[in-house]
Amino acid sequence: MGVGVFILIIILLIAYIILQKRKLDKLFEKNGGRMLKNVKGLTIFTKDGLKKITKDNAEFLGNGSFGNVYKGTLPDETVVAVKASIKVDGATKEEFVDEIEIQTQMIHKNILKLIGCCLEVDVPVLVYEFASNGSLQDVLHGKKNQVLPLDSRLDIAIGSAEGLKYMHSYATHAMRHGDIKPDNILLDDKLTPKIADFGLSKLLKEEYFAKVVIGCMGYIDPVFMKTGLLTQKSDVYSFGAVLLELITGKRNVYDEKCSLIIEYRKVYENEKSGRVMFDNDIATEEDIWVLEKIGKLAMDCLKEDLEDRPDMTEVAEQLVIIRRNKKFEKLNCRNHDNIGDITLYNSPTNTEITGTTSTSISAKSTPNNVDTFPNP
Repeated sequence: MGVGVFILIIILLIAYIILQKRKLDKLFEKNGGRMLKNVKGLTIFTKDGLKKITKDNAEFLGNGSFGNVYKGTLPDETVVAVKASIKVDGATKEEFVDEIEIQTQMIHKNILKLIGCCLEVDVPVLVYEFASNGSLQDVLHGKKNQVLPLDSRLDIAIGSAEGLKYMHSYATHAMRHGDIKPDNILLDDKLTPKIADFGLSKLLKEEYFAKVVIGCMGYIDPVFMKTGLLTQKSDVYSFGAVLLELITGKRNVYDEKCSLIIEYRKVYENEKSGRVMFDNDIATEEDIWVLEKIGKLAMDCLKEDLEDRPDMTEVAEQLVIIRRNKKFEKLNCRNHDNIGDITLYNSPTNTEITGTTSTSISAKSTPNNVDTFPNP
């Protein structure tokens, strides 16, 4: 090979590298890189760095709203999930930057944490924390040999409600999610729920009317479907559908003519109860009232009129009250079983309590030794 040919190859190689660098810089700029590179807490990954993290998309996890999701590992051994975002152009860049910035600042145990993004690609790629137990959809409907206990389902409902409540009330940058469903509620190794997939989320700066209604049938708010108006109450409706799945164990959509919401509402209105539809795996006699309470709350969330639906703060509070009352009832039953039959013997000078637990208490009854009870 002559010296001239060698120099030509070097020149072409340098030219190629320069062109590739310009292409990457152009994509970086198009996707809002100049603004996002200064966002605190957000890691900007290069295209080559992203390939190393995912080992060139070696491990497929599933499908997101806008593309495939892959598993990756950061240099510090942190496991992450990598997924495509929306395509950004001049008209959507500012909104995309705003939403990424807000997501980065949303630090809550029930919201999937956004770690970083790659902007040197045609469609921005987002890097999130990894949820090892997959989605609620997987756990509730996909794993046939796994029964999710009622306590776990109630905890998942409360955590999910808390995450949405946080989104809806976050400072001056509250958001609507727009696509709440079991697929978008991820579970970590302790089954802690994480609200995920913000592909359809919108900042609540003003009323938002969608030109095209996008979402999953069975979870879409009828008001949103008819008018295109997306509000926080749209998320409440979708969450009500999720609650029904948690207590019945049934998928939301059966076929084109029937859905879980339609069937449950018909049963509930006719019988004033949803008992016949409760999941047999969790519908023990002592817990029927818990399922009824959750079912009633779901029906409130699924009301046609926006104003009649509770907000997510109310939903979260009611679920917490249900869990607290469930724990108290369980504790009372346990105490009742331990106490047994109690016989009380009383005299002016001595009080003795005996029971089937062979426990006895003796106390002198004097003016200075009297049991007192707070007023109710």
